[in-house]
Amino acid sequence: MTDVSRPNPLRPSVPVPPLSLRTPVWENTSTGTCGRVIMSIMSTDNQGRAKEQPQHCQFVITRLITPCLIAFSLLILGLGWHAPAHAAGGLLVSSNPVTDPKALLRLALPVDEPNIRQIQNTLEDIRYQLRLKRWRAIEGDVKTAQRTLERHRQDILNHIAPSNQATAETRLNALSTGLTDLAALVPNRDKIAVFVAQDALLDQVGALEALMVREFPFQIPAEYAHLPQLLGRATVKIVTNKGDLIVVLDGYNAPITAGNFLDLVQQGFYNHLPFTRAEESYVVQAGDPPGDADGYVDPRTGHIRRIPLEIKVQGDEQPLYGTTLEAAGRYLDKPVLPFAAYGTLAMARSESDPNSASSQFFFLLFEPELTPAGINLLDGRYAVFGYLIDGKPVLEKIRAGDEIERVEILNGAEHLVNATPPAVNQAALELPILNPQF
Repeated sequence: MTDVSRPNPLRPSVPVPPLSLRTPVWENTSTGTCGRVIMSIMSTDNQGRAKEQPQHCQFVITRLITPCLIAFSLLILGLGWHAPAHAAGGLLVSSNPVTDPKALLRLALPVDEPNIRQIQNTLEDIRYQLRLKRWRAIEGDVKTAQRTLERHRQDILNHIAPSNQATAETRLNALSTGLTDLAALVPNRDKIAVFVAQDALLDQVGALEALMVREFPFQIPAEYAHLPQLLGRATVKIVTNKGDLIVVLDGYNAPITAGNFLDLVQQGFYNHLPFTRAEESYVVQAGDPPGDADGYVDPRTGHIRRIPLEIKVQGDEQPLYGTTLEAAGRYLDKPVLPFAAYGTLAMARSESDPNSASSQFFFLLFEPELTPAGINLLDGRYAVFGYLIDGKPVLEKIRAGDEIERVEILNGAEHLVNATPPAVNQAALELPILNPQF
């Protein structure tokens, strides 16, 4: 195995072990521009060996790249450009990038009730205002949320199925009481107390929004309908030798990717597998099974089960399948599930084939300076299907060689369809591997 140094986007790529994440590589082009970025996660040849990069990709013309980056930055500043003020789902929020995993999950819900979203946006803004100590703005946000809830409580209830009305009433009462308590906290200017209260209120808002989703928002394409699918959300606990990681899987926006993962969890596939790569401020990767295969071998076929690249774009009715946003010519489009939070969960795949993911996954160790939210090289290239919501200190301690002891499903198993039958799983031990790579 080749030793892999810490990735640096302005340094050339180094050789990596098979099936591992690689650092971005800059390639000089004939157009005379700064160069084309080639980003890959997991690069192998047909025999599973790490591919050697072409000679012209093995170096960086630093003298060219650095001035280009500086010039681009100056141009942006000179034009007075600001980041678009839209988050997942096209909702208007603060221009400050959303990097909280629970906020990203709330924004990604297929909900269009404007009043609950207004309450959410004003509460989300409090966190931004807290950093700047804008107490009058915080007071205004709380009043706006209270006023919206008071005036539109029935409108919010009307978007919730009758069977969930009683639960919604309880949560609305808790939200109203919590807003009153928060309003009383603001004059004390206790940042920690306000933050804790705001976070609890947003949990109530997220629970209300989840109750508004009455049916799955789109139909899976027929060519992928045989694959496991998560038609909703699920929460899993990844128990490691360093501690527990709690992850929410989002099947509303990545049903096949999340369904494939949850199916493998249900089978116990990830139990006792090691973390194969851990790079500071970059990624932690796992899911490579022992033996020659680089993914999960379906016992019904004897072949490795591959899933398509799946990326839901803001404003689209269903995900884009089988291609990156770049290859589709959608350079400015933003995914609903971005690489914007510490612990963003995504699938590893072959550089050359977007439809080659199987069982290997990775967590992004989000660093704003290295992988800035909204403008990094991962969005639109790799399939995000969930976020770490608890256990960040544990993830920070994970190193290559650490072990996944087991993965438990905490909730949402009922949303998994086309799961591999338990009886079939037992037969997997007896099957030969017919195609280790494809």
